[in-house]
Amino acid sequence: MNLLKNLVFVMFIVLLAGCGEEAGVSSSPTPKEGEKITIGFIVKQPEEPWFQMEHRFAREASKEHGFELMELAGTDSEKVLSLIDNLGVKGAKGLLICTPDVKLGPAIMSRAEKYGLKVIAVDDRFIGNDGKFMENVHYLGIAGKEIGKDVGAELYKEMQKRGWDVKDTGVAMITFHELDTAKDRTDGAAEALIAAGFPKEQIYLAPQKTSDIKGSLEATDILLVQKPGVKHWLVAGMNDSAVLGAIRSMEARGFSPKDVCGIGINGTDCIGELEKREATGFYGSMLLQAKKHGYDTATMMYRWIKEGVEPPLDTRTRGILITRDNFREILREQGFEGI
Repeated sequence: MNLLKNLVFVMFIVLLAGCGEEAGVSSSPTPKEGEKITIGFIVKQPEEPWFQMEHRFAREASKEHGFELMELAGTDSEKVLSLIDNLGVKGAKGLLICTPDVKLGPAIMSRAEKYGLKVIAVDDRFIGNDGKFMENVHYLGIAGKEIGKDVGAELYKEMQKRGWDVKDTGVAMITFHELDTAKDRTDGAAEALIAAGFPKEQIYLAPQKTSDIKGSLEATDILLVQKPGVKHWLVAGMNDSAVLGAIRSMEARGFSPKDVCGIGINGTDCIGELEKREATGFYGSMLLQAKKHGYDTATMMYRWIKEGVEPPLDTRTRGILITRDNFREILREQGFEGI
């Protein structure tokens, strides 16, 4: 009889354990007191200032909280999977990653689960085998459409401040719809302008063939030929380079900085423009917050591992407007002293 009771008890415990796993309870063990916590942070373009800043801020978090940070460069799919294997062998507990290929998401998660690694996707969201975002993977990224709306709202305010007549004003919307995040930004800017009262029919799309200054300049050249009657131009695009290219095109065609107002996105590729002695048509940029993408994600991962505090599944960051008047102060506040 006692043997039967013991057998039932054991089966009950096994059943409970199985239910816990089915409910999504992590099977990775909680670190023991004093055990070293290692977190890997893989970025896709280590040579880019944005990713260098992410690593730098994550490093600050590691020093503050006392965990080991492995700063890694995963420039292609094969390299990424190899790095995850290496992290697993070294006993890492967490993985922060901006993948070079969002479609690698299922493979990344499979490999991470093999080693019991907790994962937060940074900047770029994983896409599953069904072509949809993997909404069950923790993610910290940029609120593209909201940042675009902020650009549109600021452009409208500046137009009013300058006293431009709406009927003489056009919007040069430098687009790159091949990239979803770029489309979100320019769609957001257009939506905010229209919501503020700007005529939809005076928002002109200028599609870039390449996502750089040259591509934007060439797209704007075509637009200016098509719309010779516009006296004042508002300019928006997916990033600083898109807006800078448009500004260069307008300068070449004789538009005064007083008749051009462009706001970019990123805030780190336009510092030289804001530092110029004479103001140009580049009014400002929405500075993206690398500190949140580095320090905050690393801290969230540490707390998840150490304290069991699971971060939100989806976290989005906004931008901060920088102009000639405030960019030095804001860059300093955001930890960009070296730029």
